[in-house]
Amino acid sequence: METGDIDRLRHPDEALAMILARARPLPIERIPLAEAAWQVLADDVVAEEDHPPFPAATMDGYAVVAGDGSPWREVIGEQTAGFVLDEEVTEGTAVRITTGSPVPPGANAVVPVEETETAEDHVIVHRLDVRPGENIRGVGADLRRGTRILPAGCILGPAELGIIAGLGAVPVPVRRRPRVSVVSTGNELVDPGERPAPGQIRDSNRFSLAAALGGAGADVVWTGKAPDERAALRSLLAERIAASDVVVTSGGVSMGELDLVKALLGELAEVHFRRVFMKPGKPLNFATTDRTLVFGLPGNPVSALVSLELFVKPALAVLSGGGAVARARVPVTLARETAASDRIEFQRATVRVTDDGRLRATTTGSQSSSRLASFVGANALVIIPPRPHPYAAGELVDAVLLGLPLPATG
Repeated sequence: METGDIDRLRHPDEALAMILARARPLPIERIPLAEAAWQVLADDVVAEEDHPPFPAATMDGYAVVAGDGSPWREVIGEQTAGFVLDEEVTEGTAVRITTGSPVPPGANAVVPVEETETAEDHVIVHRLDVRPGENIRGVGADLRRGTRILPAGCILGPAELGIIAGLGAVPVPVRRRPRVSVVSTGNELVDPGERPAPGQIRDSNRFSLAAALGGAGADVVWTGKAPDERAALRSLLAERIAASDVVVTSGGVSMGELDLVKALLGELAEVHFRRVFMKPGKPLNFATTDRTLVFGLPGNPVSALVSLELFVKPALAVLSGGGAVARARVPVTLARETAASDRIEFQRATVRVTDDGRLRATTTGSQSSSRLASFVGANALVIIPPRPHPYAAGELVDAVLLGLPLPATG
């Protein structure tokens, strides 16, 4: 790709399409069920047996023969979960049974315990119009053998894990979690526990980015900071690119002489673009090797997090086997007048549901790319297209949802 094309300003949608076109699902691995929570299923799960495998009682009561006209019946046994009673139920007899237990031979209905009365070794049935199959869950009522229960690509939450456990479909085939390295760059950075000298700041990007990546299902295998020193930075980037599926850097991608990440990516990988027509996050670099995606994010904290939400997280979804799922966009009404920029702007906002069911967006104060507090309480990125005059309160725009809308405040 020629340098001029690399430096061309890309629309955010074009940039995302270029990223997703180069993301490939990672290899499949089979892991213990206890380790599979929130990972992405790699193969369909097909029921190899009926569930339940036997007729089961759906409540506590007595297993009986439906249509038996005798209210007075001899109790010939008790059926509980975990074993099978040998006694056969006939007219004039009944078996005490607990919820989920196998229905004993001969019985074809269960009378609820509250519709009966015990009398020594007999039970009095107060309702005689019990129908065949009543209060019984039949063989395969929940899952039929040969049925696809879970599709490849689904996320394994509590219900999915419970289904897999019930079917015994272990170990679980999943896509390997993307191995991600996070590199903060800049001579000015010190660790959070240090007192900054004049001209220095504490490194926040490394920790906010790692938290966001971990929440997106990545295995963050390394985090660290690097100075603005070419040889050391080149060596570190080469090492992390070789050891990772994704490398995320912050800083060093703008136009300054010490913006070394931008220059070094051209030596270590194939650069696809360096600028995006958006605010914040214009100096976003994207490069690849034969097996690694490299995202050179801007150094401003908000720019880095917005870029990660819009571009890195969708790529992680593809690597994890979940497919390229577009972030949900919804129309929202602006709560107050909002300034427009010369680029597409993604403003941090809190979206609430109004009393009449519409979504109302309130931006979170100053939208400076250095003000990380603008993300606190935000559940959306409001998309403000460029135009020469502000958007008025009440105008409709789109928003990328980062979480669920909040209820109306009243």
